[in-house]
Parts: sequence; C-alpha cells; structure tokens
Amino acid sequence: MVNETHMRREILEIPRAADRLLTEGRDATKRAANALREADPAFLVSVARGSSDHAATYLKYASELMAGLPVASVGPSVASVYNKRLRLARGACLAISQSGKSPDIVRMARMATEEGALTIALTNHPDSDLAAETTHALDLNAGPEQSVAATKTFVNSALAGLWLLAEWHQDSAVLRAIRDLPEVLDRATRQDWSELATAVTDQPSLFCLGRGPSYAMSNEAALKFKETCQVHAESYSSAEVLHGPVSIVETGFPVIGLAAADAAEEALVTVADALASKGAHVFVTSGRAKGATVLPVARTGHPLTDPLSLIVSFYAMVEQVARARGVDPDAPRHLRKVTETV
Repeated sequence: MVNETHMRREILEIPRAADRLLTEGRDATKRAANALREADPAFLVSVARGSSDHAATYLKYASELMAGLPVASVGPSVASVYNKRLRLARGACLAISQSGKSPDIVRMARMATEEGALTIALTNHPDSDLAAETTHALDLNAGPEQSVAATKTFVNSALAGLWLLAEWHQDSAVLRAIRDLPEVLDRATRQDWSELATAVTDQPSLFCLGRGPSYAMSNEAALKFKETCQVHAESYSSAEVLHGPVSIVETGFPVIGLAAADAAEEALVTVADALASKGAHVFVTSGRAKGATVLPVARTGHPLTDPLSLIVSFYAMVEQVARARGVDPDAPRHLRKVTETV
C-alpha cells in the first residue's frame, strides 16, 4: 500500500501483539490471578479514561458474566481533584493506561493501594508511575504504538484483563478461546467491510450499537470515528436507541450494530432490523439480520472473545474511511498520543 499509515501497520500487527502478550505475559498474569484468588475481593473497581475506559467496560461485563463479581468504574477526579478517599479495603482495583502517565489515574491507583485494595495495572509501560503505585503491573507487550489512535494497545488491554479474569476463575472455555485468538484476529484484519466504509465516508453523523460486552466495542468505535475521521458518532446500547435517539434517524442514516454470538445477539439484530425499516442504512455483524446488511466476521468460538475480533475488523475499516475523507489517522487535529489529565 502506498503511504501506509502507522495506524494501518499497527492494526495488522494486532495478532502478533496478542501472541506476544500471551507468550511473554504468562508468569505475571498467573501471579496476579493467584493474588486475586487469595484475596477473594467482594467487588472490583476500574480506573481509566478514553479507550482504556472502554476496555474497562468490556472487562466489567466479562467479570459479571463469568463470575458474578460486580465491577464499578470510579472517577479518577475523586482522588485527583476532590482529594477524597474511597473505602476499598475489601475490593480489587484495575487501573488501565497504555502510557501509565496520567496523573489522575496514578493518583487514584495510589489511593486504592493505600486503602488496602489489591491493585493491578494494565499498561504498555511497566516502568511507569502507574506500575509503581500498584500491587501488580501487567505489561501489555503491545510494542511501540506510533499512531495517536490506540488500536493494538486497546486490544491487548482488553485481552490482558480477560486473561487475568479467566486465570483467576479457572474458566477453561475462555482460556481455550484466548489461546486461539492470534489466528482469529489475523482473519479479522482481512474481513471485507468496504460496503460499510463506502456508506459512511460522506456522512456527517452515525450511530454505533452494542449490547453487553460488545457495547464496550460500540463505545470504542464511536470514539474512533470522531478522532480519526472527524465524523460525529454516538454509541448506544441497542436496548436504549429506540427510546429517544431514534427520532433523528432518517433515510440513509448510517447505523453499525456490533453483535457478538451471545445471548444479546437476537435482541440487537431485532433493533437493527427495526431501524432499517425506518429507512436507516444499517450494518450488523450477525447473519440473523433480515433488513440490515450483514457484515462478515471472524468468530472466536466464545461469546466473551468475539468482541475483540469485531473491533479489529472495525479498526481496519475505519482507517480506510479516514484516508478516504482526507484525514491523517496518525495525527488527528487537537490530539496528542498521551493526554495527562489532572
């Protein structure tokens, strides 16, 4: 490809980055999982922003579906701006940051550790301030990421967290699916979503839909449209979009439904078809659709790992849309690679 972007190269590297994580992160993941098993926390909290927070949302659903253990996202500003402390002694804290530099994330992780929580950092920089403030630091092993838009670090953040949960709870089915992921993610980079790319390239606005774990990927997709394509995109649960947001849908309005092969698939497809009947141009990652256009997918063999494959195929498509719109996805306007929020 002529003038291949950093973002494109990093998307194609996702399968290798996942394999590197699974190879080099084994010992640290098992140690952290053993610590969680011994601590037996009553709840989990997550601390993250941006794409990392979308990974945290994915892990919230994974924890609650896999083990029935509730996860709450806590606001970093509680510690950094408001200087308040939380009672976390019976819990565990997942702090997610690819850079490990953001002062508010570091401050919240430090407070959680001081309050007696078992704290675990997921970061691409194991020598970072965040890693130093937590009980365990898991290296994402994603390698350098030069594009401003996070792709391989997002996937490895979500994968590292899922792997940790599966090792903790000894979920053999999830662990098998995780072992097979690098090959599946390689196929995901080659799924043909060009019809969707063409449909959204000239559009000013669109909806992204998900449900359960794939709702986290819907959030990530909407963010990527905004930061790499300068397209206004909103993410909704398919359970909510027919309430108020549907009123702005008109003929040709683009909608993307990211459906995993799980218990929520049928409900999401029903909403996708309903929006198509109202004139929207709807695409969905499910062969069950009757009115919406079906997008090809690389299934992973487990509903909790399917969302990772979906976001990889999405990334490959959205990079094409950015270039078609004349936007450099490696250097979005007004943005930097690391945002250090107080």
